[in-house]
Amino acid sequence: MSFKLRPDKKETENKTIRFPLPLIDRIEQTIANEDFSISFSGFVIQACEYALENMEHTGTKK
Repeated sequence: MSFKLRPDKKETENKTIRFPLPLIDRIEQTIANEDFSISFSGFVIQACEYALENMEHTGTKK
């Protein structure tokens, strides 16, 4: 399954996170090339959802 961006609005809560500057640049370049408007936060949320849905679990932690 590939990662596809979608326009989306959900109920949110503010969190502070630090990004490496090169990663910010890559994300901003990616969203600037989309046919529809998506915010930086929207991209990060969708990327996190995709990662969580597609990650391989190495075991169960109790």
